[in-house]
Amino acid sequence: MSVVQIGLLLLASFFLMLALSVPVSMALIISSLVTVSAALPIDLSTFVACQKMVSGVDSFSLLAVPFFILTGVLMNTGGIAQKLINLAKAFVGRIPGGLAHTNIVGNTMFGALSGSAVAASIAVGGVMLPEEEAAGYDKKFAAAANIASAPTGLIIPPSGILIIYAVLSGSSVVGMIMSGYVPGILWCLACMIVAFIVAKKNKYPTSERLPASELFKYFVDAIPSILLIVIIIGGISSGIFTATESAAVAVAYTLFLAMVVYKSIKPSDLPRILREACETTAVIMFLIAASAVMSFVLSFTGLPTAIGNALLSLSDNKYVILLLINLLLLVAGMFMDITPAVLIFAPIFLPVVKSFGMDPIHFGIMMVMNLGVGNITPPVGSSLFSGCQVANMDMEDMIKPLIPFYVAIFIALLLVAYVPWFSMVIPNLVMG
Repeated sequence: MSVVQIGLLLLASFFLMLALSVPVSMALIISSLVTVSAALPIDLSTFVACQKMVSGVDSFSLLAVPFFILTGVLMNTGGIAQKLINLAKAFVGRIPGGLAHTNIVGNTMFGALSGSAVAASIAVGGVMLPEEEAAGYDKKFAAAANIASAPTGLIIPPSGILIIYAVLSGSSVVGMIMSGYVPGILWCLACMIVAFIVAKKNKYPTSERLPASELFKYFVDAIPSILLIVIIIGGISSGIFTATESAAVAVAYTLFLAMVVYKSIKPSDLPRILREACETTAVIMFLIAASAVMSFVLSFTGLPTAIGNALLSLSDNKYVILLLINLLLLVAGMFMDITPAVLIFAPIFLPVVKSFGMDPIHFGIMMVMNLGVGNITPPVGSSLFSGCQVANMDMEDMIKPLIPFYVAIFIALLLVAYVPWFSMVIPNLVMG
């Protein structure tokens, strides 16, 4: 079979499985087996697939994934959102549209600590949306600001998807983790600019000036939570522990925070928390194992090379190629969750961008940021659904107020894609 026929067989079988509501992980395995069986005997294909699934998750670096997932569950359960909201309000509440800015900054901080866009939109949005509505903010605008800013937690560490990409691409785990801070803050600032313009236009009120004593109290209350980021960055950059070990440190610190400092988690809550973390870890690890089979099929058939040659035949301008890749990823992100999308498309596009000298870390954060947009776009955006649920609104009503945020986030994405400094400045400082 030719490479084109193999590619069509792989894509047709994969999307047929998805159309039949087969889980993504099983669709990856079945379509890969169908494709490779066209070239190899079925018994050998099955044996190789099993071998690749085991080797795909046999990585020390992937130990960080379950630990960061557990950190996120502990953060979500530990009642930390309100303390971060108070701190955000103290810093940005006086800006026009202060409550919307509080929501955006609160989502950024909580998402960075929990690593979950959905958790941020629910925990922070659940507190802020009623406040904004009571203050006279348009409900659709308030919900749009909450939804648009939720995915920053996927980009700012601790983020499991950055570690998964690092292992998949063979990049430095430390470099990949450190690359997310500036793009994540850029996403936050893009949302704040839109909120500022809309607030000025509609004359939304600002928060009252807080006395110094209250500002100090909010800051002190939030310090233990914010210290998690400091511990991770400081520990990794100073060499006290590795990126993988930092995940275990994050669990220990978050558990201490929730049980001893804030006393929001009881020992009787731990079995439920551990079960939730184990369920999420099992789903992600099985996805990684399944994607390893597809990665083998892609490598065995030479499909990434063929796709790369096809892209390069359209233009020899790397900026045009990068724009095409971004547009393809934006479309893919609208229909797929971020983890399977990274596992599927990273092996396809990485050789292409490396051919014109793009750093794998730079491409990785661009890819994660791009696919993060899919979290807030129909038809399958998880943060869009959760944000609409919190606001008690239909998804159709949210598309129009989200459009200005989409434009601002896309501009931020282009800056990250075309200006390597945004993604590489901190990794270069840490790794030298």
